[in-house]
Amino acid sequence: MSRFKFRIPHVFALLAGVIFVCSLLTFVVPSGHYDRKTVNMGGHDRTLLVPGTYKALEKHVTLRGVLLGQNDVPEGKAAPVGLHGFLTAIPRGLEKQADIIFFIFLVGGVFGILQRTGVIAAGLQRMLEVFGGSGPTLTIVLMTTLAIGGSTLGMGEEFIPLVPVFLLVSKKLGYDRVFGLALVTVAAQTGFAAATTNPFTVLVAQGIAEVPLYSGMWLRLIFFVCSLVLALTYTLRYGARIKSDPTASLMAGDDFDVKEAEGLDAYGPRHAAILITCTAIFGFILFATTSYGWWMSDMGGGFLLMGIVAAVIGRLGLKEAVDAFSEGMRDMVVAALVVGFARGIEVVLSEGQIMDTIVHAAAGVLLHVPRYVAAIGMLCFESGLNVLVPSGSGQAAVTVPLMAPLSDIIGLTRQTAVLAFTCGDGFSNAIIPTSGVLMSMLALARIPYGVWLRFMLPLFAQLMGLSAVFLVIAVAIGYS
Repeated sequence: MSRFKFRIPHVFALLAGVIFVCSLLTFVVPSGHYDRKTVNMGGHDRTLLVPGTYKALEKHVTLRGVLLGQNDVPEGKAAPVGLHGFLTAIPRGLEKQADIIFFIFLVGGVFGILQRTGVIAAGLQRMLEVFGGSGPTLTIVLMTTLAIGGSTLGMGEEFIPLVPVFLLVSKKLGYDRVFGLALVTVAAQTGFAAATTNPFTVLVAQGIAEVPLYSGMWLRLIFFVCSLVLALTYTLRYGARIKSDPTASLMAGDDFDVKEAEGLDAYGPRHAAILITCTAIFGFILFATTSYGWWMSDMGGGFLLMGIVAAVIGRLGLKEAVDAFSEGMRDMVVAALVVGFARGIEVVLSEGQIMDTIVHAAAGVLLHVPRYVAAIGMLCFESGLNVLVPSGSGQAAVTVPLMAPLSDIIGLTRQTAVLAFTCGDGFSNAIIPTSGVLMSMLALARIPYGVWLRFMLPLFAQLMGLSAVFLVIAVAIGYS
């Protein structure tokens, strides 16, 4: 008798299913609304909740609204998301994430050019020679570098096009697809969560909570180091296990076919010139994001310059460069569109006006529990809410305006509330199916979501446990 085996559906079907369930929830979960205000923070306008202004809204359900959408909802009422709202949630999510989607396409095209010049494969081979082919040493160097980028600059989407490169690294070192994706995803998400100066989480949350920017750095640095050591240890142990026994791989039997440039020359002056020039341009892009307020279109232009320079130095003909650029963008189709699909979830929750109800209910529960329990409760709530709002700055705008004054009432410092937010928002990004970045990377790596969960859930539990320990410490010392 054959056993039924559940299979995780394709990422598009999975996210569409989540959107459908959320649409149904708008008929069941009470609707409510907080007043909002717009505040300029760091040159960006952010819309924040106003604590103490929550109002329940009566459901306004009509046949026309369920089928075709409701445009004339009476004041003081909320319309659930019907068929029209469900079907248009994905297109509207794509519109809202257009800047990130086209950024991913552009960067993918640039990496296509870099791949065609042979600089990526030649550079990796040179790196392996420098480190003597030592997998653990190279793993530590690469993951530490990416984790620092996530912790300081909040880098996430920028790493999506790097997935094929890290798969190639993993294959050359003798590991599997899961290890290759862990090199980039685990490192980036660990750094993003154990944030030190992450402008999208720490600085936004501290600004909303009205605590000095960059304050409390000492505990964040310790937490970052501990989190990174934990992530490195877990990843290296998995690598050592499959190195000694390939059948222990979570993707045993996979052919691990990674596209690699053919007929490569040995690493030479031309490769070095491309690497140095592109690294300098990339460094300026990072500098400009913090100093000049660059965003996706600006960064996309910087990457486009990188591709042009690489094509010129690599002596690619115009047709060859365009073909490589087009091929690179084509490889990013699923990865880019997933970001818009995931945003459709937030579109539905906002339209049905049940997001504020969820936040209001959680704040009410935390108000009546002991301080240590409340701190860990904030962590769990932020982590759970991230499934519905997989955006660091977006989640900060929704929850921190409530959690900050709530922490005053229950005897926690606002800095502790910020720490609970960054940990809860960050670590769950590595497992939730609504994270556009994660699902994009899984699509590029061709790793089933279920396989990734088997790898990541134990580490996620360990990182959440470490977060709880540091929150208890923060409460005990009056962290500020």
